[in-house]
Amino acid sequence: MATPTTPIQAEAPPPETPVTRADRPRVGGAVAVSLVGGLVAALLFVLLVVGPQRFTAPEPAVVGAALLGFGVGWGLLWLLSRRTEQPQRWALVPAAAMALLGAALLVFSPSGHVLDLLAWVWPPVLLALVVWMIIQSRRALRSRTRVWLLYPVFAVLTLVAVGGGVETVREATDARTQAMPGRLIDVGGHRMYLACTGSGSPTVVLASGLGERSPSWAWIARAVGQTTRVCVYDRAGQGRSDDAAPQNGVQLATDLHTLLDRAGEKGPYVLAGHSVGGIYNLTFAARYPEQVAGMVMVESASPQQFTALPDYAGFYSLWGRVAPLLPSLARTGLARVTFGTGFAGLPAAARDQERAFTSTARDLSSQRVEYSQLPTAFRQAQALTTLHGKPLIVLTAREGQQSGWFAAQDALAKLSTNSAHRSVAGATHESLLYDQSYSVNASRAILDVVEALRAGAPVQP
Repeated sequence: MATPTTPIQAEAPPPETPVTRADRPRVGGAVAVSLVGGLVAALLFVLLVVGPQRFTAPEPAVVGAALLGFGVGWGLLWLLSRRTEQPQRWALVPAAAMALLGAALLVFSPSGHVLDLLAWVWPPVLLALVVWMIIQSRRALRSRTRVWLLYPVFAVLTLVAVGGGVETVREATDARTQAMPGRLIDVGGHRMYLACTGSGSPTVVLASGLGERSPSWAWIARAVGQTTRVCVYDRAGQGRSDDAAPQNGVQLATDLHTLLDRAGEKGPYVLAGHSVGGIYNLTFAARYPEQVAGMVMVESASPQQFTALPDYAGFYSLWGRVAPLLPSLARTGLARVTFGTGFAGLPAAARDQERAFTSTARDLSSQRVEYSQLPTAFRQAQALTTLHGKPLIVLTAREGQQSGWFAAQDALAKLSTNSAHRSVAGATHESLLYDQSYSVNASRAILDVVEALRAGAPVQP
């Protein structure tokens, strides 16, 4: 009789050990990768916006691109930390907030006036968000990573929020307290600021360089005004003048001609220009020769700037990459810190006015747009080939000049058969305007042209 066999049972596999959070990767790597990734994304997005447009990249698009990149960084922290022992779910809030706001700025591209209104809103909102993030990170991130990586980021964001709030208040205060001795005159679609003092003929008209406004001429206007009538003005978008569409040299010359005519100022004028102001004066002289009695070129740019100065094209290209970032940085108060020591040699009131103007996003945006028009303005200034026998003095500083500068200044002096080229030892491009001890040379040159016209005599070397 067969004995029944007992079936052999398969040995059961050992139970799986559950994966706990303690076995997952540490969160520090995810935090570091996310922060670096956000910074890289912001830089790449900004370069994509600025690259094709350079000077003309709109400020909202630049800000939107940066915010979108930072949103990507916080999104990475939320995503990557999910696989670590300490998920950071709170990071989804700043990720969504920055990405959505950045996308909105890119898509809708609001005007500068809208950004000015938002300047009263975003600093307290950002500060509240930072406080919330600090609280949430203390709860969710129990690691030295929070202190060494996140807290420095929170500190920067706090400084940006506080700086933005202070800058907004300072700009509002400056606008209310700055005296305006001149007047605003409609030149057709926008108003321009003009201030004239003194009496006598011929009237001297002073044209500022890029990044300068009417207060830059404080020492010179004061000295010239004791002998004859002198006028200073702000181009559209600068100082106290209204904004306008991008303008080349011909449009700026038309604006100036309309401004002087509607102000009742009588020509012909002695035109004195500093830096690119000299270029605009050349175009004015080419279009309105009967309105120009004589000229003074104070450290003036050259119509052949791109060819006469070997290094200028490289500088212009580099500045085209940087300039679009400046208006946005100015809204954080950084421009006031950076440029807050400029114009030191001017009289106190003029110095404070220039520092206030040059610290604003509006003024830096205007400068960026004006830079974009310079190649056209240089070409247009080449239309003036001679002043014939009208008195002309070219004033050149000897210090800190680019290669080719002195030869270009010699070429300017050849525009008239009645000219003098003077160089000033120890002076720089800026000090001929801002420093009282050097500005006397510019004042003297202007008055020498005035006296030559009154006497009917040639200018003296």
